[in-house]
Parts: sequence; C-alpha cells; structure tokens
Amino acid sequence: MNRRTRLAALVLALGGLLCGCGSSPADTRSSPARTGSSPAGETPFWQAEFDGPEATRPSEKSWNTETGNRDAEGWGNNELQYYTDDAANSALDGAGHLRISARPAPAGAELPCYTQEFCPWTSARLTTEGKVALTHGRAEIRAKLPTGTGLLPAIWMLGDNGVEWPGQGEIDICEVVGAEPRTVYGTAHGPTYFNENGLGGSATLPADASAAFHTYAVDKEPRRVTWSVDGKPYFTLTPAELPAPRDWVFEQDMHLLLNVAVGGDWPGPPDTSTPSPATMTVDYVRFYGTGRG
Repeated sequence: MNRRTRLAALVLALGGLLCGCGSSPADTRSSPARTGSSPAGETPFWQAEFDGPEATRPSEKSWNTETGNRDAEGWGNNELQYYTDDAANSALDGAGHLRISARPAPAGAELPCYTQEFCPWTSARLTTEGKVALTHGRAEIRAKLPTGTGLLPAIWMLGDNGVEWPGQGEIDICEVVGAEPRTVYGTAHGPTYFNENGLGGSATLPADASAAFHTYAVDKEPRRVTWSVDGKPYFTLTPAELPAPRDWVFEQDMHLLLNVAVGGDWPGPPDTSTPSPATMTVDYVRFYGTGRG
C-alpha cells in the first residue's frame, strides 16, 4: 500500500493462479474456521469491537489518525484523497461498526495535494502504531470494503523496526482495487521485494466486496505468513520464496492500518461512477497470539 504500479495487479493475479486460489463464501456472524496459530476458542489478546454512540471517533487509546496528502507525497502512490480526522471520514456508526468514508472534498476546502493544487477527495487513514502490534499469531478483521473506479481500500500492517520502507516490512492483509470488485489481493513487501515485485496472491469473492462482510486474516507465524478469506487460506509465504538474499523481515512487531485511498498509480482516477461516499465498514479487529495491546 505504500507504493503501487499498475503492473502490480498483473503480478499479484499471477501469484493467485500459482497458489490455486478459489472462491470464498460470504462470512456469517459465526466464528470462521481458523488456520495456523489461532485455533477456535482462543481469546484475542487485543480486540476492537467499535461499540459506542454514532459519530464517536475510535478510541485514541488504540488508534491514531494520520492526516494530509502533499506533505506525505501523495502517500507514495500519487493518491488524490486528503486524509482528515473529521468524523465525516471516520467514526462509529452506533451499531457496532467503524466506518471509514472517502467523500468529495467540500467546496472551497483547498486541501493541498501532491499531484495537483488541491485534493478533490477526503478520506481517513487509521493506524495502531505505537499502541497495538502483532508479533506472532493472527490478525483478523471482519469488514465490508467499498468497490468502484478509482478506489483502493486496504487493511494492512507495517513493521515497528524503525527502518525506512521497504526495509520496514509490509503485509497487505487485503486490498480491493478499482475495477476488480470481486478480487482480494494479499501481498508482502520487504527490502528486495516491493512495489510491483511484492510477493502475494489473490482470492475471488462470490460477489463484490461491497456486497457483504468477509473475514480477512493473516496468520503470522515464525518464518511463515498465510493469508485467508473467511477461514480459507489462499497464499502462504516463507523465506524460501524470497529472492536472494532472502531478507525475511516479519519476525517483529507489526501495527495495523485501515484506509480508503482514491486515485493513484494502481486504481487510476475516480470518475462519475465512483460511489460517494465510498465506505469501508469494519465490524471488528482481533489479534490472537502474542504482541502488544
């Protein structure tokens, strides 16, 4: 999610074919079958259930809200949204969900943009950096993701090792890009495998990602990371799959990020068909295993 090119879509799609990905049914409220490090019945060491009054901001005990665009160089992807801390872009809905919404910028807002004078969209980017992190175990997020031209919603993780990206390490738990509303991408980025050379796979949903909640997860085990949707694994990465010198950077604490990007290198620009608002609805986030929270 830090940087993308259109070629990434092709690379990831090929990765998905190689890992034998298939369709995943829509999630229900019952607990999905777990894989790897989080057997059924295990208690999460940290969770966000997003209970609270409508329009309440998510708890600052666990969440940071990043803002801006121009100073962040378009968030590395020439993106068009200006991230805000406004409740219109990220808040609880009063029914147990967090809603992250991309919206056209208000008239006259004049929000400085990296690729043009002012950003035409606003959105939100929430992180748990410095507050909550997963060392080993499962990161599990039940969410409904927006789909449409020019959109790139993402649920992902970055390393806490203090190294500049891509040496920092990145695990994209799920991304749904632009005009591919039924395809979920999961990718890893590291020192010698990043941008279009990121390593990952894909899964195909039975309907658009915006049509139903699904459970997106990674099992982050020692020297192994497995991606799944609704309890069905679709890609596993180990050091053996890395290019030389096989610099595996995932044996560290990693924090979570949630955001809805608009425009940029991978999804391309929005158009008149792009939904507004375009909302990621998160039912819960749960971390199992070991970490900080």
